[in-house]
Amino acid sequence: MSLRERLASGGFAVTAEISPPRGAGTEPITATAALLRDWVDAVNVTDNQGSNVRLASWAGSLAAMAAGLEPVMQMTCRDRNRIALQSDLLGASALGIRNILVMTGDHPKFGDHPEAKPVFDLDSVQLLWTLRHMRDQGALLSGRRLNPAPDCFLGAVENPIAPPAEFRADRLGKKIDAGAQFVQTQFVFDVAAFRNWMAQVRELGLHQKCYILAGVGAVRSRNALDFMRDKVPGVNVPDDVYRRLRAVPADQTAAEGARLAVETIQQLREIDGVAGVHLLVAGNEQAVPGILDEAGVTAGRAQSDGVQSGTAHSGRAHSGRAHSGRAHSGRAEYGR
Repeated sequence: MSLRERLASGGFAVTAEISPPRGAGTEPITATAALLRDWVDAVNVTDNQGSNVRLASWAGSLAAMAAGLEPVMQMTCRDRNRIALQSDLLGASALGIRNILVMTGDHPKFGDHPEAKPVFDLDSVQLLWTLRHMRDQGALLSGRRLNPAPDCFLGAVENPIAPPAEFRADRLGKKIDAGAQFVQTQFVFDVAAFRNWMAQVRELGLHQKCYILAGVGAVRSRNALDFMRDKVPGVNVPDDVYRRLRAVPADQTAAEGARLAVETIQQLREIDGVAGVHLLVAGNEQAVPGILDEAGVTAGRAQSDGVQSGTAHSGRAHSGRAHSGRAHSGRAEYGR
């Protein structure tokens, strides 16, 4: 069952993330895919995250597919103009890559080539509109016809608690209007704040137009905790969470971080309109089976085989909707 089908069925979807290697090989992706493929519905293959050069997302996506794991190819606006971006979608679709996650991307000054010239010909909203236009209208921005048109399931990113908080749901609405069919969020450590954002999302009816996957991370060390709290834009680590992870001995931080992730997933599943979770655990993929098992989330293939987990999803969100991929109304880099 594909990610698109899982979401359309009302099942609780799980995605994760793979960082392509800094080198001309796919072995690290193959190894990570082996850890994740029985536990997640799809995996993001990042696109030079943090403005650092790595194996291309399309190449990593093909490697994930070969390893039996459905990819979500990321496309950032930082490095390519509209010609290259449209060409990338055609290539991805021709090779069977259906899930496309769009983001603006961090400025090159934050990465390993700070002297690089940024492109930003389009922003994430404009790129979503462009890709939807190619799919639904069968035409390029120039007006020239496509034969055949690409088939794609379009995603976006969002940061529910970035200031100004009162406009974040409206910002999501703009991305949905542009073509986003699913959205993955930044880390959720403050569940109460996320719950408030979801209330705004429901007031606008956006949960009926787009599948929302909440970002969940498993903190591995005190250094990682401090880095996320102090250095990652848009991530809010509440004081009670910080104190909890700091209170345990340093060698137990990873275990406590995993327990926190389990509790977070369980709380998120109870929020009306949440269609799944996006696990931000790059480098800690071995923790994914235990986290999902403890949270009562059935492994991806087990769900596909019709086996239900001990904790049933409420099924309240997304009832009666069909996202065929062509029918649609209307530094973690999440939030751009």
